[in-house]
Amino acid sequence: MRSLKRIFGISLKELKHLRRDKMTIHLIYAIPVILLLLFGYAINRDVRHIKAGFVDDSGSSYSRQILRMVEASQVIDFKKNYRTVMEAERALVKGEVKAVLHLPKDLTRRLVDYQSFHQGQFLSYRPVAQWIVDGSDTNIAAVVKSLRLFPVGKILKPSFSEVTQNFENVIYFNPEQRDSLNLIPGLIGIILMMTTIMFTSASIVREREQGSIELLIITPIRPIEIMLGKILPFIVISLIQVVVILLLAYYVFNVSNVGTTTDLFISIFIFIFAGLVFGLVISNIAQTQLQSMQMTLFAIMPGTLLSGFAFPYDGMPRLAQYISEIFPVTHFIRIMRGIMIRGASISDLKGDIIWLILFSVVGLTFATLRFKKLLD
Repeated sequence: MRSLKRIFGISLKELKHLRRDKMTIHLIYAIPVILLLLFGYAINRDVRHIKAGFVDDSGSSYSRQILRMVEASQVIDFKKNYRTVMEAERALVKGEVKAVLHLPKDLTRRLVDYQSFHQGQFLSYRPVAQWIVDGSDTNIAAVVKSLRLFPVGKILKPSFSEVTQNFENVIYFNPEQRDSLNLIPGLIGIILMMTTIMFTSASIVREREQGSIELLIITPIRPIEIMLGKILPFIVISLIQVVVILLLAYYVFNVSNVGTTTDLFISIFIFIFAGLVFGLVISNIAQTQLQSMQMTLFAIMPGTLLSGFAFPYDGMPRLAQYISEIFPVTHFIRIMRGIMIRGASISDLKGDIIWLILFSVVGLTFATLRFKKLLD
């Protein structure tokens, strides 16, 4: 009986401590709510509204009808009309669009041949048009590939019911549709996000709990110097991790870098810095190491699920896409797939690079000012 009373007393004490820890209480409620919303609302394997372009060499009423029919399916959103196939291919490398529909000059002739084939007059026919697809995202490529059976024959005759392969598919960058080629660049981003945030998320709060922060107060070191000093060692450690990952990717999974090594490592360095700064921001906000662990988990889970690593970015609702843009890992995965698979350069991916740099600058400024306030 006494033992039960002692156990009950300890439990009561823990509940009182927990009640005073407002941030932990908020996270207890927030984590299941966020996960439920992510899996029930944001994450969707039914990919729709894929960003695409088109090259209309035909310029006929038939080509315009085909474009309207394809867009009416809500699978494709045509964002731009490219003048040449070469210009469209460059857009694929930059990641501006995921697919391009090429409508040839002899589109009308092909449609007539297509109809004649189904009437038994021809033994074969040429595809009406051609999809040029970015194969670096296997989910997107599979969806676009399914459009090859689109019933374009209804343009000539509304009652036309034959459905055959009327769109040819040409898959760029990953013609074999290897999942490893798609997953490894994303996995590099996920691993670096987890490790960099964890490296620094408890650094400041650990100093506060151990009492060593008072030693920093009496030194002439400025807050910005402390922040950078805490980041630099982990940059070296993270770069070593990257080398190990890239070697494993090459020798075990046969995934190599198509782009330049310089562009690859510059991008990786920028992301590592952003991830470490993210951890410093958490460490400056958290009051205890337990809180820093909870906030780290709270940052990693949505970042992983919304980044486009495991679930198609284009399948998410618009609001979820806006939220995913906040996380550095979303931009980094785009950069890695662009450089490693499509052979893009940093200038091609400057939008994502600039966002990572801005995130680092704003985060470092916030962490420095917050730490200065703590010292004061």
